[in-house]
Formats: sequence, structure tokens, C-alpha cells
Amino acid sequence: MATDAVPPGDYRSMNLANWDDRAAAHAASPDYAFERFAADPGFLSQVVQFDLPRLGEVRGLRGVHLQCHIGTDTLSLSRLGARMTGLDFSGASLEQARRLAATAGAAIDYVQGDVYDAVELLGAEEFDLVFTGIGALCWLPSITRWADVVGRLLRPGGRLFLREGHPMLWALGEPRPDGVLAVEEPYFEPAEPTLWEEGGTYVQTEVEFTANWTASWNHGLGEVMTALIDSGLTITAFEEHRSVPWEAIPGQMVRLSGDEWQLADRPHRLAHSYTLQAERRGNG
Repeated sequence: MATDAVPPGDYRSMNLANWDDRAAAHAASPDYAFERFAADPGFLSQVVQFDLPRLGEVRGLRGVHLQCHIGTDTLSLSRLGARMTGLDFSGASLEQARRLAATAGAAIDYVQGDVYDAVELLGAEEFDLVFTGIGALCWLPSITRWADVVGRLLRPGGRLFLREGHPMLWALGEPRPDGVLAVEEPYFEPAEPTLWEEGGTYVQTEVEFTANWTASWNHGLGEVMTALIDSGLTITAFEEHRSVPWEAIPGQMVRLSGDEWQLADRPHRLAHSYTLQAERRGNG
């Protein structure tokens, strides 16, 4: 739940503690399907499967997955033939990602660090593909800084592939029993984050967590696109979707095939998520 109370500690430390606390439970949850990845060399994460028609050929590309968490999407891109690196600020998450890659026999480099430090950690103009999966951008206070990192990581002609929760979805308040969708949180990037206290997580688990505070920032579509354009990228594709890969509004969504969820009542009212692609323009 959103709250105005201010917990102790800085925002980065708060979020890091939250992700560290949940990494092992996420890896053990059937929703992330670690056992399926180990048993089936052709298995891909649902996030990557959803966007396969848009992703195109990635074989032979050098790719980096920013905010990779426990690495299921990273491994999926590797299985499609990309030479992948994963970056995340959570050491506990990367421990699980490395374990998954080892079990699957995949050669993936994992680097611990903040996304804003990615160029210093990984090098400039080193990548043909920057991939960012769903539920990542909300943890970043500045979309402009993120877009600058993306532009500097990519080689000329390299591309960004992003699927993210729609900012209108993030702007909704707590679910209401009458089913009304009320816009109560910021749509545009706020100066200060929204603080949340939530004891659970978005996957099936019986684990009880102790680090339950998070800080998040929304980023409007125009802000995301403008930041990318200003960082030397050209938007090449954009699509809004009527589904999202988790039950984002508990009690008001139905599960579709492929582990996607959408509003049970008049789903056309709300863009649930979006896919955006952009290409770095050549030097000069």
C-alpha cells in the first residue's frame, strides 16, 4: 500500500534490501520456472515469449539486460543466440541468476552494480542490444539518466528493446470494491518517490519477508520517448497492450493464456503495458 510515512534509510538501500530479501523466494517459486529451464533447453520466459514476434533475430548480437533480477529473461535471450551480459544491483538476485545459468549450461556474464553506472562497469558502445524487462523503470528516479546510459551503451545502429508496465497502470490507486479505476498516484515522473509498505510479492510463495518498504517513481510515455530521442535514439516501434504478466490489480483481473493478465471488466479501458523499440543513430 502507498503511504506518506517515511521509513528509515535512503531509497536505494531500502529497495536493495527489499530485492535481496525476495531473490531466493522468487527463484524457488513456480512462477519463475527454474526447474523447467533446467529440464527443457528450449524453454523461454513468458516475458520473452510474449515479445518474440517483435524481438526479431538476436542471434550473434552482443546484448545486455539491465536490471536483470534472477536472470530468466537473460537466459532466454541467450537461448535465442545472443551473447548476454546481465546487470543488477542485488547481489542476492545475481547469485540466483548465476545458479540458473550454470544449471542450464549457459555462458552469461553477470555484473553487480547500479544501472546508472552501467557504462563505467561495462564499457561504452559495447552492445548491439539493450534489453529491459517489465517492472524495471519504476525503480529509477530519473528516466533521463537511464536513457543517457542506454544511448552510451549501444553501438551506432544498436537497439533498445523495452517492455514495461504502462504508466497509467502505475498511476492507479488501491483496488476498489466497486471496480472503479481511480487515478491516485503520479503519472509523470515525480521529484520524490511514492513509498510503499508491502509484505508480499508478485509470485507464489509462502515465505514471510522482513524488508517490506520500497520507493518507486512513475515515468510518463512522453518522458520516456523524449529522453531516448534526446540521447541519440530513434523510436522505431511502439505498441500498447491490454495485458500484463502479473495480477497487477488483485481481484479485478483474469488470467489469460501464456501467464498474461487483464482486467475482467472492460479491459479496453486501460493500457496495461507497452513495448518500445529504439535504435541508436549513427555518429554525426
